[in-house]
Amino acid sequence: MNYSETIASLTQASAFDLYRLRAAIDRVLDQPGWMAAVQSRLRIGQTIDYFDPQANRSQRGQLLELRRKQAVVLDLETQKRWLISYAAINLDGADVEIREQPKQGLGRNSVSVGDVVGFVDRNQQQRSGRIVRLNDKTVTLLCNQQQWRVAYGLLHRVVESSANSGEALELGVLEGQSEIVIDDDE
Repeated sequence: MNYSETIASLTQASAFDLYRLRAAIDRVLDQPGWMAAVQSRLRIGQTIDYFDPQANRSQRGQLLELRRKQAVVLDLETQKRWLISYAAINLDGADVEIREQPKQGLGRNSVSVGDVVGFVDRNQQQRSGRIVRLNDKTVTLLCNQQQWRVAYGLLHRVVESSANSGEALELGVLEGQSEIVIDDDE
């Protein structure tokens, strides 16, 4: 499962949607079938890996006791005993790293005065404008007769289209690559 893609799609959800999703996931995990499937693969004294949500990483522990809904584990690093959910036990050695794509933005050398770029303002509104000045850490943009100073890392390319229905649509590939022409009459 690609957690990075899942998290990216969850950022589009409202807080209420996320709460409902968490409640649904909790109900599924509390079903006896899930717990029985995990319990059947466990033995007292077994060394296991489990996910610690507070540390946001995998921990190694020794299984001390199997309870109805949770397991008692001795954390091998801290020697503390923890009561953990069976769902937190990583039986299949799944990769627990969530590698989010870093926000890339644009660099000072990748934009020029006159380029049209976009950004998301403090009110989460999408804005775009033409670069009128390059500064050391920011650009000055003209957006709807208003000037904005925006950090390079917050900028993204904007693709403009002036094609009307029935016209050939020309798309330019960014970063100096060859130009592609798509005829949408076909």
